[in-house]
Amino acid sequence: MTLKQKLDSGQFAVTCELAPPKGIDTTRLKECARAIKGRVDAVNTTDFQSAVVRMSSLGASLILLQEGIEPVMQITGRDRNRIAIQGELLSAAALGIKNILALTGDHPYFGDHKTTKPVFELDSVNILQIASTLMQGQDFAGNPLNKAPEFYLGASVTPFYDPVELQIIKMQKKIKAGAKFFQTQAVYDIEVLKNLKQKTKEHHIQTKILAGIIPLKSPGMANYMNKNVPGIHVPEEIIERLKKAEDKQKEGLKIAAELIQQIKQQNLADGVHIMAIGAEENVPLLLDLSNL
Repeated sequence: MTLKQKLDSGQFAVTCELAPPKGIDTTRLKECARAIKGRVDAVNTTDFQSAVVRMSSLGASLILLQEGIEPVMQITGRDRNRIAIQGELLSAAALGIKNILALTGDHPYFGDHKTTKPVFELDSVNILQIASTLMQGQDFAGNPLNKAPEFYLGASVTPFYDPVELQIIKMQKKIKAGAKFFQTQAVYDIEVLKNLKQKTKEHHIQTKILAGIIPLKSPGMANYMNKNVPGIHVPEEIIERLKKAEDKQKEGLKIAAELIQQIKQQNLADGVHIMAIGAEENVPLLLDLSNL
């Protein structure tokens, strides 16, 4: 069953994220992929996450496909103009990659090539529009394609945002541009998801939402995200719980598992998207703890 089929059927979907390697040794990528094969519905490959040079999302997605895992290829507007984005999307479709997550991208200043000139010709909405146009059998300039690609298009949303109505407006624009599913920024407060669900209901938004889950490794990680990562808020009670734990990483996994179970039991999202960020080997344990 594909990710699209799983979500369309109303079943609880699980995706996770694997970062392509910084280099050409794909051993760890393949090992992590094999450890979760059959346990998640699809796996995101990040697109030069945090503006750091790595193997491309397209290359990593192909490796996952060869391992028998359904990829979700992330693509940003930071590094490519409209010609390059269309070429990469067509390449993905020709290789059998159908799930696309459109993102605007982090500024290069935050990465490992700080003097790089960013492109940003297109934002996430524009990328969705381009992908939708390709699916209609023509490029963004109106020229015909010899065969149209098929995509299942996704985008991101940040539930912890004030006012959250601005995120609702962005969701509406992305849905109009072709987005069929959303993956959220990491959530640590169940009330934030409840609020997002209520707001989407009030605005008659019908889409599939996967709640973002980032397992915490330490109180320091939680404090860092609170101070430096927009759209993420770790409540003080969770930080205190981590401080008191003997094995802080295991406690972080338990907290993440509890959140996943609450989300599923209370029907607050259509699934979850797990982002282990450098600790991908822990995803199988988190799935065990979550009874997934």
